[in-house]
Amino acid sequence: MKLVRYGPRGKERAGLLDADGRVRDLSREVGDLSADVLAPEALARLTAIDPKTLPLAPSGERLGVPVAGIGKIVAVGLNYSDHAAEAGMPVPEEPVIFMKATSALSGPFDAVVIPRGSTKTDWEVELGVVIGRTTRYASVADALDHVSGYTIVNDVSERSFQLEHGGQWVKGKSADTFAPVGPWLVTRDEIFDPQSLGLWLDVNGERRQTGNTRSMVFDVARIVSYVSHFMTLHPADLITTGTPPGVGMGRKPPVFLKPGDRMRLGIDGLGEQDVEVVAYAD
Repeated sequence: MKLVRYGPRGKERAGLLDADGRVRDLSREVGDLSADVLAPEALARLTAIDPKTLPLAPSGERLGVPVAGIGKIVAVGLNYSDHAAEAGMPVPEEPVIFMKATSALSGPFDAVVIPRGSTKTDWEVELGVVIGRTTRYASVADALDHVSGYTIVNDVSERSFQLEHGGQWVKGKSADTFAPVGPWLVTRDEIFDPQSLGLWLDVNGERRQTGNTRSMVFDVARIVSYVSHFMTLHPADLITTGTPPGVGMGRKPPVFLKPGDRMRLGIDGLGEQDVEVVAYAD
């Protein structure tokens, strides 16, 4: 099942995709695609609904972040060995985790805004994991049972803020619009193996990133388990699992985003994002 939220920012309604890729309105069935809808029992009830019985959403509606009320964004860094190499950093012995501010959340087709003072805004296509049930000290064997579904995240990063201003990476990861998510939340039953998904990103029609989740240093189950030993994961929390090589920082010479650029990115079975890059305006 592919779940979406559509409509103006702050007024999104719940929906799902039918077999023809059309958005059907779910708002009569659920208030929103929030934590209480992500539990396995609630998702099973939605799965039983015949999409043809739901009204069609108006065509051309904006798609928002496909999960409402995301409580925290936990990100994993350097989780592809070839990306660690291009960043000039060692492959970690344990997952490197950091946070992104939830104020960075943005829809999959909304513009990405280069923040004031930025000189090194960069792209990162990543597999996003949405938690479906409260998770503490999960074992690796049981970790995927706590996952509601998967989505695409672009972990947009300002490298000078991240690496040249001291402190933690969160400063370079949390500007407004730096976390485009979606277009859909694809429920776990539709993704047979999260470690066999191709992912890619283009800038202005040129392929910049190509990878596969099989190349992760730490797989999804290990990441969910690991994070749950340091913090409680709640339904609707989002984990973004690292990026393959090809980021702008790793090019020789480095190349960064500028106003007017367009990023297009996708993951097998999870759809595509397409966003324009714009300058910050007071």
